[in-house]
Amino acid sequence: MTQQYKHLFFDLDHTLWDFDKNSEVTLLHLYNEYKLEERNIAPFTEFLDIFNYHNDRLWTRFRSGYIKRDELRWKRFWLTLLDFKIGDTALAHELSSAYLEMLPTQTLLVPHAKEVLEHCSKKYELHLITNGFENTQWMKLQYSGIASYFKEIITSEKSNCLKPHTDIFDYALKATGGTINDSIMIGDALEIDIKGAYNAGWDQVYYNPARIEHDHNPTHEVESLQELLEIF
Repeated sequence: MTQQYKHLFFDLDHTLWDFDKNSEVTLLHLYNEYKLEERNIAPFTEFLDIFNYHNDRLWTRFRSGYIKRDELRWKRFWLTLLDFKIGDTALAHELSSAYLEMLPTQTLLVPHAKEVLEHCSKKYELHLITNGFENTQWMKLQYSGIASYFKEIITSEKSNCLKPHTDIFDYALKATGGTINDSIMIGDALEIDIKGAYNAGWDQVYYNPARIEHDHNPTHEVESLQELLEIF
């Protein structure tokens, strides 16, 4: 069945590049460097949870077109600080700049990511479709040592559209020479990667390590990336 595929399209954050762990390492560094504990921002775990809450919420608004990229980047810190009763816009911008500079240099990958890419690259053309920002995503790929596996990197900036909109999947086919029948999307976000690909007519692999219950019927579903070795 899988021999029909020629093009494997991966999501990056949370699917190959371990966003949660890399972000936590970065935020802990900033927490200590900016002495946030001395400003009664404690404990770090609470700071982390609040940041993640605002980051997820603002990304949802960004994907829906309600806010711009730059607003997302600094407001996630501003709103986090406000939750600790600190109304410091300058500090929010400083933290945002430092975070964006350090985050993409982190190198932690999801378990088995490199093994899977090495295996699949021998039989298929590998590409990325990511809503992340162009320069940031390229840095992640280069620092983590996986850039060479991918022929095309489709970002929301380059394509001028975002998953789950079908336009970005159509753009990806034109950029790679792929077709609906010989392409498959692999990602961790049900609403964004999987339903987006489904609506564009593509097959999908839902990477679901948390075993989230859902009512969708993806082409394949895996709990570990290692299971992709059995599919491809």
